[in-house]
Amino acid sequence: MAKNKGVRIVITLRCTNCKKSAEKRELNSNQGLNDTKKKKKIDYTTTKNRRNTPDRLELKKFCPNCNSHTLQKEIK
Repeated sequence: MAKNKGVRIVITLRCTNCKKSAEKRELNSNQGLNDTKKKKKIDYTTTKNRRNTPDRLELKKFCPNCNSHTLQKEIK
């Protein structure tokens, strides 16, 4: 028999500002404009308690691409 996953699960956090700028870069690249500055996709991993926080987690963390503390949201 398989065991339960447990209460604590590992989640991934991604910057909301970089995600928006990445979408703009994709639109610009489709139009033929070149973006010389490439940004790395930086993700944070952490754990959360599934019972206490069933909704998606949002934390303020440092983003090296934005060079500031920004809102990091949980992704799948």
